Amino acid sequence: MISITINRSESESIQSFIISGHAFFADRGKDIVCAGASAVSVGAINAVHAITGVTPEIEQGDGFLRCVVPDKLPEDINEKVQLLLEGMIVSLQTIEEEYGEHIKITFKK
Repeated sequence: MISITINRSESESIQSFIISGHAFFADRGKDIVCAGASAVSVGAINAVHAITGVTPEIEQGDGFLRCVVPDKLPEDINEKVQLLLEGMIVSLQTIEEEYGEHIKITFKK
């Protein structure tokens, strides 16, 4: 199963997220759940960088992605980063609604 943990601050801002595991929905290379989660999360990180110029701290490995939003961003930039990451969450929740046996999202403060 793919486990996704979204870490939020007290003000509900997304501070970081961790995605780990494998969906095991289908054979490697044909797993649409893994492909969808990967495309959405990596696409969001790429969008954050391309649109805002912010480079989050990233750690990647086999079946693992950790992304940390830098602290103390200017408010206007942080709003854009947050909007892009909230869009990522909506997309991941859509995948979870359809394939909940293979992907689980947890929110932490």
